[in-house]
Amino acid sequence: MDYLQGKRVMVTGGAGFLGSHLVERLKTCGCESVFVPLHKDYDLTREADLERLFKTARPQTIIHLAAVVGGIGANRAFPGRFFYENLIMGVRLMEMARVQGVEKFVATGTICAYPKYTPIPFKEENLWNGYPEETNAPYGLAKKMLLVQAQAYRQQYGFNAIYLLPVNLFGPGDNFNPEYSHVIPALIKKCVDAKERGDRQIEVWGDGSATREFLYVKEAARALVLAAQRYNGSEPINLGAGWEISIKDLIQTIVKLVGFTGEIVWDKSQPNGQPRRCLDTQRAQEAFGFKAEQNFEMGLRETIDWYMMHRDRA
Repeated sequence: MDYLQGKRVMVTGGAGFLGSHLVERLKTCGCESVFVPLHKDYDLTREADLERLFKTARPQTIIHLAAVVGGIGANRAFPGRFFYENLIMGVRLMEMARVQGVEKFVATGTICAYPKYTPIPFKEENLWNGYPEETNAPYGLAKKMLLVQAQAYRQQYGFNAIYLLPVNLFGPGDNFNPEYSHVIPALIKKCVDAKERGDRQIEVWGDGSATREFLYVKEAARALVLAAQRYNGSEPINLGAGWEISIKDLIQTIVKLVGFTGEIVWDKSQPNGQPRRCLDTQRAQEAFGFKAEQNFEMGLRETIDWYMMHRDRA
């Protein structure tokens, strides 16, 4: 029988980008009781709010997606906030889940937790072999502590917490706010705005040499459900597509799909971020049968179309 059927599932961050797709996926998989705590009602960094939340939701399974996130600019501007809020909400939430007898806790980490110079493709066993890329290290290390906590709690208390490492996500519903958005929505907005203004050029940070791996958000939601259903191990597991694209090739693809005909100017005074990112995804396939299937360019087109239809909201 499907583990999630009949369970009370709480999804923190369930109103966000990945969370909204996950909640939809859970419901299509027969999970009828899904509780999404909203930030306006519950501050997950405050113990009193967590106590009130658990009394209301009475969760049997928790999928923890809530996070304070952003691109390179936001990580450079708010390192203290990104460290503290991500660390404290994760630590308190998992402790409360243990005390309250939650059956399963699905923690989502971040690819930013990997060392700056990790052999390609990133393998889970290399997670502790160096310091993360400096611009997003506070965020990456705060999320990485969820893995330490999950393994420690499993060892001491027999608490069933699993830890997943999603790569950069993209897709419909993404955050296009230039102060907080990640690279794909930021570049889509930049290209659309430049085309509509008739600009002759757009400026992009770095030199275009850095590579990134991207996972379509609906694929990530599918992976999370599979992990919640089938995986009960202590080892971290990558969630990705298993390939990489340079930022230069990425912007050229977006320019083509948007129809911007101007020049791309590289601001080499700004950082590239981590030099390369590409995951080894074999463990996810072996542990719970996940392998990404979405065509990247088709996913980009759907993301652009969504942005054009929802620009006020985005």
